[in-house]
Amino acid sequence: MLKKDLKENVKTLKKLFHNSQDLVVREFVSFGKTKSAIVYIDGSVDKQFLISGVLTPLQKSKLQKDFDVADFAMKKVLAFSQVVTENKLDEIVTSINNGQCVVLFDGSDVCCCVDSAKWPVRAVAEPPTSAVINGPREGFVEDIVTNVSLLRKRLKTPNLIFEKLEIGRYTKTQVKICYINGIVDEKIVKMIKDKLMAIDIDGIVDSNYLSAFLEDRKHSVFRQVGSAEKPDIISAKLLEGRVAIICDGSPIVLTLPYLLIEDFQSSNDYYTTSVNASFLRCLRMFGAIVAILLPGLYVSMMLYHYKLIPIKLLISIANSIQGIPLSPFLEVLFIIFLFEILYEASLRMPRYLGLALSVVGALILGDTAVKAGLISPPAVLIVAITGVMSYTVPNQNVQISFLRLVFTILGGVLGFYGIIIGALFLVGYLASIENYTAPYFAPIAPYIKQDKKDSFFKQPVTAQLTRPKSFSNKNSRRLKK
Repeated sequence: MLKKDLKENVKTLKKLFHNSQDLVVREFVSFGKTKSAIVYIDGSVDKQFLISGVLTPLQKSKLQKDFDVADFAMKKVLAFSQVVTENKLDEIVTSINNGQCVVLFDGSDVCCCVDSAKWPVRAVAEPPTSAVINGPREGFVEDIVTNVSLLRKRLKTPNLIFEKLEIGRYTKTQVKICYINGIVDEKIVKMIKDKLMAIDIDGIVDSNYLSAFLEDRKHSVFRQVGSAEKPDIISAKLLEGRVAIICDGSPIVLTLPYLLIEDFQSSNDYYTTSVNASFLRCLRMFGAIVAILLPGLYVSMMLYHYKLIPIKLLISIANSIQGIPLSPFLEVLFIIFLFEILYEASLRMPRYLGLALSVVGALILGDTAVKAGLISPPAVLIVAITGVMSYTVPNQNVQISFLRLVFTILGGVLGFYGIIIGALFLVGYLASIENYTAPYFAPIAPYIKQDKKDSFFKQPVTAQLTRPKSFSNKNSRRLKK
């Protein structure tokens, strides 16, 4: 608790912050006679408003009788939208860490916490990972207040609810659970809130930290929490009955429940014709299947089922692989690992060096390896095609790369039988996952006829009369005929 001695309170706060050099203590005289001090962290407050809204009014005002000095300052002097009185030291420390300015008065065991925070914030711009041709170009930033306002801008209803949590022993990260009351199922909200409140960790740096705690199957290859960087996408998901989780310091907003079909949808699909959107979704699905199965099919056909290859194509391939020291199985594995290493190296190098590395790796190394007789052109072509097609579904690129390796091994060891067994196991595994009362593989398994209107084929908005049936929500009707 604060004490009435100003010097002792200042000394205590400095001790709690271990005499950190960025803790600013400015002593002055308020109301003409009261010794006072303001305490804040340098770089976290708006100094111009601090001078005009705190220091100047307190120095020029006169204290009225029958008023406590802190109460008078809060009600009569400090012209800020959010000013509260506080006397608990832990709450005062939290306020200072949140960018507030604390005003201490000699002779009073109560201080004023003034919300004058001004953190460096990136301007709202189009996210680099979610570029659009038509539609809004606003994207979330690292400031939670800005992100909340972007959602409020689109959903102008008092039923839009934000519940605030604080997670992390050291970071004290603000996390907000967002949903629309009257649409969302409260059971889902409670499940998410219970999991978040049970987190006891040193700190939350990004929203991806939270997704690890929200997943039901911790060791699953597939991601189980949706994410987006655009307010229009999150708004649409909230209107469907989902829950959004906003983390301070991260431009990525999480959504639950999450279905696999969401990664084959794009925000561009909703700003174009339904025919074009349906074609693009089928193209993404085809690209993902080819990216997963093509290397395994190539290896199995070259090793076990070469009679299925047309004779002219077989002769062409045989001529190109003549003299290659590696078997088709080891050759494809070598190229896959080579491409993955080049991809990782290009990601972690500076932008322009990464571009140069990609050109060197793809053109010079690949061409030189083919001419040296280490690898064959068909194998390079197969792996290159699958690498490009995996980016038709960028959110599943990691999962597709892993499954491509698994099916390549199955095709090299067991041939077509291994690929068929692997495909059946994969479909069965996807159908067995449940994500916050929602079947992960819906609307395919289980088959939900109503949700087909916005799955692999998209019907016009006028035909989508109800919300998704794949997960529970209160109000199923969203469009009247």
